Amino acid sequence: MNRTRYAVLAYSGGLDTSFALVYLRESGYQVTAVTVDTGGLDEKTRADLADRARRLGAESFRLVDARALLFDRYLRFLIYGNTLKGGLYPLSVSAERTCQASKVAALARELRADCVVDGSTGAGNDQIRFAVAFAVLAPELEHRCLIRELGWTRADEAAYLARHGFDEWPSKARYSVNQGLWGITIGGGETHDAWTGVPDTVYPGGAVDPGLKSRVLSLAFDRGEPRMEGETDPVALIEQLNAIGRSYGIGRGVHLGETILGIKGRVAFEAPAASILISAHRELEKLVLSGAQIAWKETLGALYGSLVHEARFFDPLARDLEAFLQSSQERVTGEVRLRLEPGRIVVEGVRSPHSLMDAGVARYGESAALWDGRDASGFARIHGIGQGLWARAGRSSDEKN
Repeated sequence: MNRTRYAVLAYSGGLDTSFALVYLRESGYQVTAVTVDTGGLDEKTRADLADRARRLGAESFRLVDARALLFDRYLRFLIYGNTLKGGLYPLSVSAERTCQASKVAALARELRADCVVDGSTGAGNDQIRFAVAFAVLAPELEHRCLIRELGWTRADEAAYLARHGFDEWPSKARYSVNQGLWGITIGGGETHDAWTGVPDTVYPGGAVDPGLKSRVLSLAFDRGEPRMEGETDPVALIEQLNAIGRSYGIGRGVHLGETILGIKGRVAFEAPAASILISAHRELEKLVLSGAQIAWKETLGALYGSLVHEARFFDPLARDLEAFLQSSQERVTGEVRLRLEPGRIVVEGVRSPHSLMDAGVARYGESAALWDGRDASGFARIHGIGQGLWARAGRSSDEKN
């Protein structure tokens, strides 16, 4: 007689993972449904998720609050690196999925499960993020990506659930929405056509009042760690900034880029806190870091973001880049004053005890205490020598020809 197999399911409560839960149960598995909270879940939503999982037949339900882990292990480095994919998108989902997978894998090992299951499809990036994390962190467990494995459509899943007495999931929802600490992503509808704009009504914050009065915020950083008005808990700070920024339509956009599988993808997003924090952090770094540091941080911060986005978080290069980013924050201490207006952020001022903009010794465009006109003249002449030699060699070659 075959023994009962035990599955741990990464559970979001949506159509795909609800179908997966029922399908696993009907296939003879005992299922523990695990929701890893990486932001965006209020108390009612948490209770509804637990109730729904049990109604669908889960043996047990676990809610894991991973918001602090998400910041400590992932988001802090995205802030240090001022990481925006394509100069626009703050990786609202990328880090979340790896964080969620790590918690699901740890619980599956603790429970001595036979397999670990996620509800990704065969089209997007999440299937790769979950698969890589599970392979690295729980290689002894079977991994089932059930929707991809079966090749079913959302209509097929909804019909299956209806046949088993669950008819609350529409099969053709226009948009797919993912809400987390670092932002909200929206797929479907207009995002499928690169020429079509996304209306304001699609965003959870809705249309923004153009007459909304501006609001000034003062943010502080201590070695790159964000603070505001005495709020030292980064999770609470991010949640607060999301609420403030959403009413102004801050952090909205549409990202178009490469998926891990090599095709083009397009997603709308709303990430107020990420937009505010990165804008402020970048401005403070301009004041306290050297030009070479800033140049290399732009390159290496983007590289780190690519590793996180493309399911290569466990590559040892990511640890090397984290060490660089951590080191770069040694003097990133100070304050930034921002003004929020409908649809935009204006940086009004920045100050730091480590400022490299010392008006006492160098005043741009006027006079300087560190050199005189003769020094500047000599520097200008020497600075252009290499370019002059290049131009001279080109002229000589032209004359010979």
